[in-house]
Amino acid sequence: MSVGKKGSAIFSGFRALGLYSNHLAHVLRFHKKHREFYVLTAVGQCFHTYNVSKVSTSDVIIYVFASFIQVVHTYTGHQGDVHLLLPFGDHLISVDKDNVVIIWDVESEDTYLQISYDKASFEVSALMHPSTYLNKILFGSSQGSLQLWNIKSNKLLFTFPGWASAVTVLQQTPAVDVVGVGLASGQIIIHNIRCNETLMKFQQDWGPVTALSFRTDGHPIMASGSPIGHIGLWDLEEKKLVSQMRDAHTTAIAGLTFLQNEPLLITNGADNAIRVWIFDVAGGDGRLLRHRTGHSAPPTKIKHNDQSGLNILSAGQDGTLQSFSTVHERFNKSLGHVHVKLMCAIFMLLFCIETARQSDWDGIIACHRGFLVTTTWSYQKGSIGAHKLEPERFNKNLWSYVVQAVDITSCGNFAVIALSSGHIDVYNMQSGFHRGHYGKDKAHAGPVRGVSVDALNQLTVSVGADRLLKIWRFKSKELLHTHSLPAAPASSLLHRDSGMLAIALDDFTIQILDMETRRAVRRFSGHRGQINDMTFSPDGRWLITASMDCAIRTWDLPSGSLVDCFLVDAAAVSLSMSPTGNFLASSHVDGLGIYLWSNNTLCSMVSLRPLSADYEPTVIMLPGTCPSKEEEEVLDADSSEMLEYISPAQLDEHLVTLSLLPDSRWKNLLHLDIIKKKNKPKAPPKLPKAAPFFIPTIPGLVPQFALPTTPSEDQSKVVNLGVLAQKSTFYLQLENALDNNSLKLLRELGPSAIETELRALSPDMGGEVRVMQSFLKMISSILQSKRDFDLAQAYLALFLKLHLRFIADQPELMEEAESVSAHLEETWMSMQTLLNQNICLLSYIKSALL
Repeated sequence: MSVGKKGSAIFSGFRALGLYSNHLAHVLRFHKKHREFYVLTAVGQCFHTYNVSKVSTSDVIIYVFASFIQVVHTYTGHQGDVHLLLPFGDHLISVDKDNVVIIWDVESEDTYLQISYDKASFEVSALMHPSTYLNKILFGSSQGSLQLWNIKSNKLLFTFPGWASAVTVLQQTPAVDVVGVGLASGQIIIHNIRCNETLMKFQQDWGPVTALSFRTDGHPIMASGSPIGHIGLWDLEEKKLVSQMRDAHTTAIAGLTFLQNEPLLITNGADNAIRVWIFDVAGGDGRLLRHRTGHSAPPTKIKHNDQSGLNILSAGQDGTLQSFSTVHERFNKSLGHVHVKLMCAIFMLLFCIETARQSDWDGIIACHRGFLVTTTWSYQKGSIGAHKLEPERFNKNLWSYVVQAVDITSCGNFAVIALSSGHIDVYNMQSGFHRGHYGKDKAHAGPVRGVSVDALNQLTVSVGADRLLKIWRFKSKELLHTHSLPAAPASSLLHRDSGMLAIALDDFTIQILDMETRRAVRRFSGHRGQINDMTFSPDGRWLITASMDCAIRTWDLPSGSLVDCFLVDAAAVSLSMSPTGNFLASSHVDGLGIYLWSNNTLCSMVSLRPLSADYEPTVIMLPGTCPSKEEEEVLDADSSEMLEYISPAQLDEHLVTLSLLPDSRWKNLLHLDIIKKKNKPKAPPKLPKAAPFFIPTIPGLVPQFALPTTPSEDQSKVVNLGVLAQKSTFYLQLENALDNNSLKLLRELGPSAIETELRALSPDMGGEVRVMQSFLKMISSILQSKRDFDLAQAYLALFLKLHLRFIADQPELMEEAESVSAHLEETWMSMQTLLNQNICLLSYIKSALL
């Protein structure tokens, strides 16, 4: 994915969304095994394969794919770009821009035949294989003539003089010997190539014919495509135009194909759309059945819709607002196209979304660059909303000012709109009514470049071209604070959870303002072009920025350093980080898609050391249109190589170190009796007594069964082990005063085993006073080393709980216990001093100006 060894340590390309078609015609193929039709479209340097029933490149080298994934053949030999391809049995025919026709043997990859034409007399513009014509190929030219060749004998069989216009399309009709010829003049010729006789002519008034197709389900209908997106339907029996499908695409029709023996028409165009039309209504018109549609003009703003991160909203220069799913394309939907009076054909959109009340009323507000009106949208309904918000103060000067920025409160009730006149207005999202404005006359002396509302609807912050940042009280519209900026701001972005405000300045630097302290806490510099967009990571730790220098940079706010940087082929115009943190979405200059970058830190260890000032990023290719298995990048050792760090057992002898054992091994030692009592069954399980083979009876005239005898309740069931008691390994280690080995043994035991070992130290259980004294010395040794501090506390607490009364009666044990108490007090005083120092340092960092 990257050029060179360097790359992005955090992000790697995943896939692209919203790319479906370009200016090349689609190809339809029938899969015999699946018994279904598949359509292939070209997108950049990739191609897509779609199941027709589930539809919701130029180069000098030709590649052949098997199963749409693996390259199995490569044909090299053209000097110019290949622009025409025709599979022909065991051969492949290709035509390049230099007017060279090469016929390849598919399996051997050898050149079977090469034909070179003179561009001045015959420039190949179309080709086809007439049905039932063995080894025959029909070529069309820009000069208007046609040639029929036998490629096996390399012989020109016949030349058709043409119709004084360039041939743009050649298409086989359902009838043998008859072909359809589309011309640049708009004429459509139905010609019999066996008799060299023109059967009928049609004239298309929309310009050159770009595509032709014929129905094969019993209806004599021909469809023709045009450069302006209209489709004409012609009746071949009555020889007339029977219907028009206007605006089937917003650009030229690149491909038309009727499915074999079905009333379905597949179309595609350079407007990034594939559409399937069905002809099941009276009058012969087709209606839209299925489609895959993306932006026909580059997106200008993208943003994740909700906290799930599964849908991305995108506004484009085509005036549409669309939602793209990161799960599956069938969940994509278009929210519609903006219609504003006197609005030009192409404009850009900026929008803001809030999902809190989107089920009750509109939750999206969009501003249109170059216009004063703002529109509301409903994601639930998938359409434009009920309100068009427009200030009343500019009735006479409607076109003098425009909307610069918008925001919606976290509750979803209010929209804040900033204007180029310096005004900031508040509207109710439910009713669309005006609810006030900031400032006596204006909020700023110049255009407002950014506006945001905090998470609790307490404060509103705005930045203007007058180099001022102002903080207002949201409800009363009172000005609370003014902060001067070193340069004019270009935009701003507020992370509501952390209260951090990022401000992109015109000098290509970024300032971070803490809304709580109202002070600038960070300043980032390094971009060499206008900053187009910014986005925060969900936890507010990273700020990711994109600029016109084609760089995407990741800044770490706590350390105040640049931790990741990479370049892309086209500058990113918009960024959006998923609320779950798993993907970064980007849109780029002149690109129609939305590109997803996966966050590597979620699935692997990534070293995020600050990058040096002279760090030179490298170019990373934009993600493909599907997940790909790329080779693992070899990252530069100086920038992102992950060094394995092995932590020592103790960082410093003066620091208290914990054992890192699970809490269950030591935390419940003092409560084992309670746990055992809770876990004790109410009654022991009773096994049914087995009946004897011969049931005893009582002697007598009347037979009676003898009752079983019960043992006496006074009989004790406790077995006195006496001399059978043995000393454990832990006990022997304490006798030998081996403190380290004793601790290792305790670390390996469970809570119940530890309690048993400590109980056995008492003389009542076979222990000795000197062994108990040795245990206290072991605790003192642990406290002095400051290692396993949590275990020492837990073991000591359990020891005192079990033997406190006995210790109080033994002077030797009391003396040792006082020594342990002194070590405890000394250690705690050291820890308390460190804690107080850390608290003071955190208070300073929180309140001081950095």
